[in-house]
Amino acid sequence: MPILFLIVVIDLIGFGIIIPLLPLYTEVMGADPVTVGFVMATYSLTQFIASPFWGRSSDRFGRRPILLISLFGMVISYVWLGYADTIWMMFGARAIGGFMAGNISTAFAYVADVTTRETRAKGMGLIGAAFGLGFIIGPAIGGILAGSDPVHADYRTPGLAAAGFSFLAWILALLFLKESLSPDIRKRLAAQPRQKRHEQFRTALNQPNLGLLIWLAFLATLAFAGLEATFAMWSKRQFGWGPEQNGYIFAFVGILGAAIQGGLIGKLNKRFGEARLITQGASALAIGMVMIPFCQSLPFLIIAMAIAVYGYSIISPALSSLTSLQIGEEEQGGILGVTRSATTLGRVVGPAIAGSLFGLLGKDWPYFFGAAVMTAAMIISWRARARFSADK
Repeated sequence: MPILFLIVVIDLIGFGIIIPLLPLYTEVMGADPVTVGFVMATYSLTQFIASPFWGRSSDRFGRRPILLISLFGMVISYVWLGYADTIWMMFGARAIGGFMAGNISTAFAYVADVTTRETRAKGMGLIGAAFGLGFIIGPAIGGILAGSDPVHADYRTPGLAAAGFSFLAWILALLFLKESLSPDIRKRLAAQPRQKRHEQFRTALNQPNLGLLIWLAFLATLAFAGLEATFAMWSKRQFGWGPEQNGYIFAFVGILGAAIQGGLIGKLNKRFGEARLITQGASALAIGMVMIPFCQSLPFLIIAMAIAVYGYSIISPALSSLTSLQIGEEEQGGILGVTRSATTLGRVVGPAIAGSLFGLLGKDWPYFFGAAVMTAAMIISWRARARFSADK
């Protein structure tokens, strides 16, 4: 587990490096905000398409070879990103990066292999902490490497640095990571019949409570992913910021999200319960997003972002937890997999819609739209709260 934790942290630092600069990098190539939104959506789209392939492959061939292949694929995608000088090269680099993002789901499968039922939550939490560290350290590094000028920033060095981090993770996996699945288990898993993903979606969505929770997870991710995809473009126009300033903001977002999900969420859950936290999170995310267009100073922006991050950081685990409580033990893997697929789709649709609104209606409209979506989610969750509490 320690070596897997280190591999995931290093890999996700590389992923985090490019977050604050990707929209600005695409704009420098001549893309409009609509195109930027689709570039941002491409990664999640190919990740969604590739996810079942990597899952079946890791069951058949083992976790270690899939991790090695996908980590090396990430190296290639970041190098291509660093040297991209056309919009279509950007699309290609992000498409390969998303397709190779099977390393994350494989890492979670690895944890499930090497932990018992009693220690699994701790193991999954360790990988969650690795995510948090990557999203804190990575954006700060990326912003510093690129610089503060949005037009003349160094966009190549961060891409190559991200490639270097993923290559280091690949070296560590090659030298120190052991296979978690024995040949007998791989053979048995490969022989098991699998329900197709669209059938899993249909089965889950046809169950009233589960279907509603999956829709809420999709909407929350859609709104927040739209914020992430357009924020660098918005801050460039509102404050004249470049990658460096955005890197610090995204690092702040990472620190706050890790603090809430790592410590505060447990206390809040004991006090309010999952159903109320979903309503509370949707409300906070709506308030934070509607505040952003009116921010004229950094202190006000930090308050708005903190409210939005607080909302997303409590609604996501609350939805996952309540979903888990609605189903039997034997259904956990399949249903939670459907939920993860729904949130991945949210990261496809959210940036595409937000970028289109940004380009067609103006820089503030992605946040008004996200606030409206989360207001609807708040009302839906509030009306369904008694039903969730009764079925818990």
